[in-house]
Amino acid sequence: MDVQGLYRGKAKILKPSSEYTGIFKHPVSCVEVDELGIVGDVQVDKRYHGGPDKALHQYSLPSYRRITEAYAALNGVAVAGSIGENITIAEMSEATVCLGDQYRFGSVLVQVSEPRRPCWKINAVFKQSDLTEFIAREGITGWYYRVLEVGEITVGDSAELVERPNPQVNIESFNRILNCTESSRSELSSLIECVGLATYLRERLEKRRAELHA
Repeated sequence: MDVQGLYRGKAKILKPSSEYTGIFKHPVSCVEVDELGIVGDVQVDKRYHGGPDKALHQYSLPSYRRITEAYAALNGVAVAGSIGENITIAEMSEATVCLGDQYRFGSVLVQVSEPRRPCWKINAVFKQSDLTEFIAREGITGWYYRVLEVGEITVGDSAELVERPNPQVNIESFNRILNCTESSRSELSSLIECVGLATYLRERLEKRRAELHA
């Protein structure tokens, strides 16, 4: 696997609202990565993006295809880099990436920490009233990384899977259990026990599991 795209952006006003967003990224050939992500890349809404457990975001090409199949008007619009992600690697998707996976991109070592939670700004950017809900419902959210070793990534660098501690829990299955209101205690436990899961999300799932027997 090779890194095919890298993206970063500044805060811009999202029209017609007056709110700022960091979703608008532009392609770059090389980036420096520290513990908070790509140096020079801005994340505005820290509820959904940014911080050590959400340092880098990746979105999959198969998920873009799902979007354009459902929204014909977005053909040529919903393309790599347009949903606010930082990296494109063709062979990786919600079906092939597992929670806790460690990858080396260039000299940077990262770990998959959680799926993305899509926010309303996706609707505004693409001028579709229900696109955010479609992405969440279909589980085509993309995923976040924490940075274990800082360094540089260049387009064309190899993308190597280093470790897979949770081979039974890919992002696709994680989203399915997370979003199902009738998930069982054992299903929730399978997520809670994942090595590398973001702390706040583990606590949220533990509370939900406890409520099943409250």
